Amino acid sequence: MHYTKLLGKTLRDVPQSIRTPSYALLHRGGFVRQMAQGLYSFLPMGMKVLQNIQRIIAEEMQALGGQEIYVPVVTPSDIWRRSGRLDWIGELIPFRDRHGRELVLSPTHEEAFVELVRVALSSYREMPLFLYQFQIKFRDEERTKDGLVRTKEIYMHDAYSFHRSYQDLNNFFPKTFTAYKKVFDRCGIETFAGEAGVGYIGGEKSYEFLMPTDAADHAIILCDKCQYCASKEVAVGGKKFLREQERALEKVHTPGCATIDELAEFLEVPKERTAKSLVYDTPQGLVMAVVRGDYELGLEKLSGYLKYPAYRPASDEELAAVGLVPGYLSPVGGDQKIRVVVDDAVAKSNNLVFGANQADHHLINGNFGRDFDTPDVTDIALTRDEKICLQCGGRLREIQALEVGHIFKLGDYYTRMMNLTYQDERGGSTYPHMGCYGVGLGRLMDAVVRSNHDDRGILWPASLAPFQVYLMSVGKSLGVKKVVEELHRELGERALYDDRSDSPGVKFMDADLIGIPLRIVVAAKHLGDGKVELKERRSGAIHLVALDQLNRAVDDLVARGAGETRAMSG
Repeated sequence: MHYTKLLGKTLRDVPQSIRTPSYALLHRGGFVRQMAQGLYSFLPMGMKVLQNIQRIIAEEMQALGGQEIYVPVVTPSDIWRRSGRLDWIGELIPFRDRHGRELVLSPTHEEAFVELVRVALSSYREMPLFLYQFQIKFRDEERTKDGLVRTKEIYMHDAYSFHRSYQDLNNFFPKTFTAYKKVFDRCGIETFAGEAGVGYIGGEKSYEFLMPTDAADHAIILCDKCQYCASKEVAVGGKKFLREQERALEKVHTPGCATIDELAEFLEVPKERTAKSLVYDTPQGLVMAVVRGDYELGLEKLSGYLKYPAYRPASDEELAAVGLVPGYLSPVGGDQKIRVVVDDAVAKSNNLVFGANQADHHLINGNFGRDFDTPDVTDIALTRDEKICLQCGGRLREIQALEVGHIFKLGDYYTRMMNLTYQDERGGSTYPHMGCYGVGLGRLMDAVVRSNHDDRGILWPASLAPFQVYLMSVGKSLGVKKVVEELHRELGERALYDDRSDSPGVKFMDADLIGIPLRIVVAAKHLGDGKVELKERRSGAIHLVALDQLNRAVDDLVARGAGETRAMSG
């Protein structure tokens, strides 16, 4: 490939709106361009990297017996209605076609795969059935940021498995876990796995593949002693309960204290002596969640306990309809018209400050069991890094990480909701159990750059690089030109030939920025000895190689680079 013909040249500067170093390198290197907020185009070199990622994933999926298929990104609203998710997902974009049919831009494809299996599965003997695809997802993300990490349109690999029983799903799950770990190893990033929430995908259990990085907003709770690891939204840890003699309940005037910080300052009490009540809309109506003022509510924990999702905070109008006052919500007193779920730190602490469900008033010395009660007491608070590990007693700490993959045990939720059955060997009708597995390819590309760069540019692993060789010449002699063009013909699509008339310094700088593993420089000072300069981008090692040995040297160095990437898993 001639550089002068390549769409997407290197840039010296980036827009001020780009703050993530990895995305800045991809932008400057000529791999991606932003079209609009959350919408990105991949240029030719970016497409080559994506295709290499896709090839690696496909190889690992096929090794598990996976079959590649394709389902539409536009799907009928009816299948979402049958699964119960049409009104659950805020990122969902519904629309009508010219015939008035209700359609959806799919943010995920569980329903579509169930429908495909419904018309294609003929016998229980075909299970386990493992299907995968590479397809666009569209999610109306509220917060698009960090370049390719959080976008509206996502080029994604997703896979779904169908099993005759939950036991079969459990037996298959470790195999997919290992396969995805191999994918990330081959892409040149080190990952670890942690328990995670299921979100609107649903299911009974999920795990994320995580890459530690400071530039991320995904909080992970770790125990260094026993290696317990979970996303902060579902992590559990020991809590400190505030025990003391119960005192009499008392209503106090608290003008303008609609937040925990304002309340604690006004009453001159620590936030741990307060309780906050939050009301959310759910498929089963409004639900009040009560946590102590020094904790944050974990929506994943709440949804997991309820067995249905907490969509969004209730509006003031919805609160008023059930007799609740915004800013002063309370589970204490009155006839509760909604379900109340209480965090165990509230239930096991005495004399807390609650809202009075009356403007500018609170209740002090509120106690669970005496002043209010509910059968729904559980852990619904986000775990903090100073908590104690429940498994070993070690200290938990919080780190930042980037999610690069997510796998789910879905169970039979979708097949049961959408009435997908198969006739088992006894002639009975049974719902298959499902697994779901996904990797965002753009996000993974960004993760690779975060882990593989230096102060000069990207360091692509040999398995992913858009080209294996960056070819250039120094000097304008006819002999140099003839040799470099002959090498370009020999190397073919493996090489990016910088045929510009720019100075060697500019070409060196661009070669480092783009991050191709090997750089070949044809110069008159070495041609006299029949040699060219071959430099390794990652190590900086320089070799003078005879022209008749060059192809072998390139093959050996590329193979060594690929082998080093694969060895990460060992």
